[in-house]
Amino acid sequence: MKFPYGISDFRKISIQGYFYCDRTGYIPLIEKGNYLLFLRPRRFGKSLLLSMLANYYDVAKKDEFNKIFGKFPIGRNPTLLHNSYFILWLDFSWVDPSGTAHDIKKAFHDHINACIKDFIIYYDKYLDTNIQVDHQNALNSLKSLGSAVRMTPYPVYLLIDEYDNFANEVMMGVRKKENIYEALVHEEGPLKTFFKSLKSLTNESLFERIFITGVSPVVMSDITCGFNIAENIYLEGNFNELCGFSEKEIQDAIKMIVEKCQLKETDSTNVLNMMRTYYNGYIFSPEANKQVYNPTLAIYFLEKFYDSCKYPRKMLDANLAADQAKLRYIAEMPKGNQILMDIAKDDYSIVISDLADRFGINQMLSDNSKDMAFILSFLYYFGVLTMGGQTELGKLILKVPNLVTQGLYVERIREMLLPEPMERDDGIWAAEQLYEKGEMSPLCEFIEQRFFKVFKNRDYRWANELTVKTAFLTLLYNDILYIMDSEIEVERSYSDLTMIIRPDMRKFNVFDILIEFKFVSLKQANLTGKKAKELRLDDLRKISSMRTNMKDAKKQLAFYGDKLEGKYKDLRLRRYGVVSLGFERLLWEEV
Repeated sequence: MKFPYGISDFRKISIQGYFYCDRTGYIPLIEKGNYLLFLRPRRFGKSLLLSMLANYYDVAKKDEFNKIFGKFPIGRNPTLLHNSYFILWLDFSWVDPSGTAHDIKKAFHDHINACIKDFIIYYDKYLDTNIQVDHQNALNSLKSLGSAVRMTPYPVYLLIDEYDNFANEVMMGVRKKENIYEALVHEEGPLKTFFKSLKSLTNESLFERIFITGVSPVVMSDITCGFNIAENIYLEGNFNELCGFSEKEIQDAIKMIVEKCQLKETDSTNVLNMMRTYYNGYIFSPEANKQVYNPTLAIYFLEKFYDSCKYPRKMLDANLAADQAKLRYIAEMPKGNQILMDIAKDDYSIVISDLADRFGINQMLSDNSKDMAFILSFLYYFGVLTMGGQTELGKLILKVPNLVTQGLYVERIREMLLPEPMERDDGIWAAEQLYEKGEMSPLCEFIEQRFFKVFKNRDYRWANELTVKTAFLTLLYNDILYIMDSEIEVERSYSDLTMIIRPDMRKFNVFDILIEFKFVSLKQANLTGKKAKELRLDDLRKISSMRTNMKDAKKQLAFYGDKLEGKYKDLRLRRYGVVSLGFERLLWEEV
């Protein structure tokens, strides 16, 4: 098996026998629309999708059609339009987003001109009329291309990859760049004038089909008056699995690798559970009920597993860590830090009336009192949240898709609450004492002395055991050693924080961890913050509300712990109850 990590060339994947989950069956469905906009989060296979379309419709690849598509059902029963278009492919991720608005405009025009030059060379034998490239204005070059195409029997199929990439990079850079973004999308800005020109070319049937990919509709909304013909298909149930892998496809791949590595059948179950926990969970349409796996992360895992017959050391592909820039951007939004803290809570979900599919940057940045639905919709488009179903009233439930995504939040929150690197190192050291030695005291002392100061200063409105659990999670999160199975369901009931050692890491001398959290407010304990600080641990145990909550925590630990030991073999489980007295003190006991 060969896995196409980082490869988006459909022809190469098909001819050279790389692992591929067939999506060519969607071609007849895609053909029903002429000008389509398809959105998915970063690294979700959009470029490979465009490469599939390019190879299928390219007139110059007619002689290779059977070679490229013969193994697929679409190759044996193609549509009438196959190999009947010139392909012009623009990839806006090539546009340099740095510099002034003038610099970006020049980079934008340079990229379009470069693609037109490639078009001239590639289709030389099909063109009877020369295409004039205007190095100062690529829109003139585009018009000349249209004139040349008019003299041939073939229209253009335009593919635009990452249409919003460089605009998003500008938007998510230093906040002072807002004026640069405005310059890109205003009435005479390069993006709006480009799409106005495209619309003109479609009116003349020279650009007969357009397929646009991107991450969010923000940019399209800002230029919509210049290009109001795009049909949005990204929320349609029929296209939910167009990008991403299904569970069956992952299961089949795992089975082949397990056989090749001569592993036990139980290993297939363990691997599937790992991949499901970390990479599955995306639903992109209110009409869909099947979850899909992030394809880049899945291929990252499968390739490592195939090569070594072992899991990758880290579950998060470092190439996805760049999404931290988006999380930093979110933190700068109105109530952004609050949203990140909320989302990091286990089993987090939120209900909104509907996704916003037409909202511009001014709505996102200029109005501090803007409806939360806009911000939550933004998080959905960037893959931070995904659909988790609908309520009985037809409202949408949004949730965190998987543990990899949650891990990105955890890192961001740790940086947010502990901005000093040395402080973060101290916190991680305290966490290590727990899972290496079973010592809870260093971790509780660190949270009392460092985290609680931050919580009190920010006066978080959600002061309860979930807040305390988030503090512990930011320090304990470790996907190298553990499956951070937070809020694990045991007989329709949920434990607070469960850390189960990964099957491949059980050879190391660490503990499985189960923690139950409780919260007692200062008001409940009839204490001031100053008085609470002065209490010894024995004094904390004498407070009635603290004793009651610790007793409840121990009952839950006994129940969940016994169930976990029945579910998993050879657990080295340590169970801890932690009761927080406001944001002042922590009382903990091992069961």
